[in-house]
Amino acid sequence: MRILIWHVHGSWTTSFVQGRHEYVLPLVPGRGPDGRGRADTYPWPDSAREVPWDRLRDEPIDVVVYQRPHELDLAREWLGRDLPGVYVEHNTPAGDVPRTRHPLADRSDLTLVHVTHFNELFWDNGRAPTRVVEHGVVDPGHLYTGELPRAGVVVNEPVRRTRVAGTDLLPRFAAEVPLDLFGMKVDGLPYGTYEDLPQARMHAELARRRVYLHPYRWTSLGLALIEAMTLGMPVVAVAATEAVEAVPPEAGVISTRVDVLAGALKEFAADPERAAQAGKAARAAALARYGLDRFLLDWDHLLDEV
Repeated sequence: MRILIWHVHGSWTTSFVQGRHEYVLPLVPGRGPDGRGRADTYPWPDSAREVPWDRLRDEPIDVVVYQRPHELDLAREWLGRDLPGVYVEHNTPAGDVPRTRHPLADRSDLTLVHVTHFNELFWDNGRAPTRVVEHGVVDPGHLYTGELPRAGVVVNEPVRRTRVAGTDLLPRFAAEVPLDLFGMKVDGLPYGTYEDLPQARMHAELARRRVYLHPYRWTSLGLALIEAMTLGMPVVAVAATEAVEAVPPEAGVISTRVDVLAGALKEFAADPERAAQAGKAARAAALARYGLDRFLLDWDHLLDEV
């Protein structure tokens, strides 16, 4: 198939474009949010190609994968025709959560695809037909060395997303174990910081840390968490949203108690053998549930239906 999809979430799209299809990515002048084209810091195959927005009418597109409400209008305007499509919801609901109605809740003609079962449960989906396609990640390999008795954290825009990402909790964790923070707009924070590294380099650096910390209060399921698990890292995570499903007990520690999480970080940092063993379990769990082949097969089945 020829699939029109916007470059919105780099990590998720990296997995999505590994399939057997052709992926058309809109490009606008200046590579703004409505047309970033191909990614700079992720390795994408040649089958993912960018096309200027004003040339999309000439493209033989088969299906559209929407990720933001206004993309429905953009596709109609840029393509000049209606095409089959699905809508991927990456995010947890915001606001008055039990009553948060999805923007597509009144539509029954478009499948609403959630990336976690938690999201499908907590959004008010209304009349929209729903499907859950859980994440899949490209396996970076078992790169874990754990040579540095430090905790690695991956958070984009940690200042703007303080409560959501749990950035306000980091000082309590840093009192027990030194922290290294990876992501976008992390420079200037009082930890070791690594600003927007290419994915392969970030994986290699992250795998040198003894333990992975996932402090998020409210997120679907950070792909960085799954990637850290596939690297072979033990996990310490706030027990919120889908993390309770993704991290089995043998792979690390999950809790809503900050003191328990801080203690677990300290224990893993002090015990390389235990950390490595938990990391092996984390990798096995991640590959079993979030393997790329399963993810792509689920998407193939859904796109065939559409």
